[in-house]
Amino acid sequence: MKSIELFAGAGGLGIGLHDAGFRPVDVIEWDSYCCDTIRENKKRGIGAVKNWKVTQGDVRDVDFMSHEGEIRLVSGGPPCQPFSMGGKHGAYDDARDMFPQAIRAVRETRPQAFIFENVKGLTRPTFRNYFEYIRLQLEHPEIKARRSEEWADHLSRLEQHHTSGSKSGLNYRVVTQVVNAANYGVPQKRERVFFVGFREDLGISWHFPFPTHSKEALIWDRVHGDYWDRHQVARKDRLAPVGNISRDECPSLAPWRTTRDALHGLPDPEFDVGASEKLLNHRFQPGARSYPGHTGSAFDEPAKTLKAGVHGVPGGENMLVRPDGSVRYFTVRESARLQTFPDDFLFHGSWSETMRQLGNAVPVDLARIVGESVAKQLPRKAA
Repeated sequence: MKSIELFAGAGGLGIGLHDAGFRPVDVIEWDSYCCDTIRENKKRGIGAVKNWKVTQGDVRDVDFMSHEGEIRLVSGGPPCQPFSMGGKHGAYDDARDMFPQAIRAVRETRPQAFIFENVKGLTRPTFRNYFEYIRLQLEHPEIKARRSEEWADHLSRLEQHHTSGSKSGLNYRVVTQVVNAANYGVPQKRERVFFVGFREDLGISWHFPFPTHSKEALIWDRVHGDYWDRHQVARKDRLAPVGNISRDECPSLAPWRTTRDALHGLPDPEFDVGASEKLLNHRFQPGARSYPGHTGSAFDEPAKTLKAGVHGVPGGENMLVRPDGSVRYFTVRESARLQTFPDDFLFHGSWSETMRQLGNAVPVDLARIVGESVAKQLPRKAA
């Protein structure tokens, strides 16, 4: 199924959607380091990316009209800094807001569906009207802003069109949902908002995939299951049971995957001097320290959200807390495991640069789950 991938980053969303059956005719990304990562893996013949056509440049310069009517899916993660909890919160006044270009790509290609992902900060009350503005533009992409029109005035016209009940032109049925990646088997507490839309004329009814994993199941597994035994954790190092949990009340969902689950089989890079020779991107990075509010990720919970940072890797973030209380930074390979990238995927650049790529990425497994659910609803042929 042909697709177009916008704002591809290091490829997390694209790899997951490839696993779901989508094949991009163009992969667009402006950042040279991210493009170098994808090109390096293309050169190495790595699975999903080996046949990608990568366009490095500004998406604003791309003409999508040549793909009109041929594309099943447009996907991407429009730059999220304007809405990030850790950013400057510029939103619609921020030139880095690329949602208008995502909407233009939908308007010009008329895909059967789209999948866009962004940070949870976009759903904050401060941005409520702008969130609605994005959603209505995706529902009615042909209702374009007029020259020099303020976004609030454009929103009013979109609201009027939406409530008129008109079905003429290009319209999409849009579902938005805030998702915690841990609830879908990703070993990381990572909350993001998804926009998923299907072209109105297809008549598709769809809901977001139901969670497959839960915190309650992890608690049960640590009390009554084999969590500690399968990881060969000594009794003195096991967490104390939480509350009164009945063995008979085993949750129906799978347990949240933990940092320990994700890092299983990886040597500790601080004490294994040959770790970086055995595995790609698995080199020890010194200098980790804790301070209030930045205490790292516990071994036996899903990791905290990996962050890119405005000025490199945030101090105290993106690190592991060992059972003895000591801390160290995650290696790039460990961070890739937390984002569910395959172990043979090589990241290009310095440690801080590759961690930025990973902090901005969509978890591969989450992208695959959403992509498979969308793909099942699409007709056999593009139209």
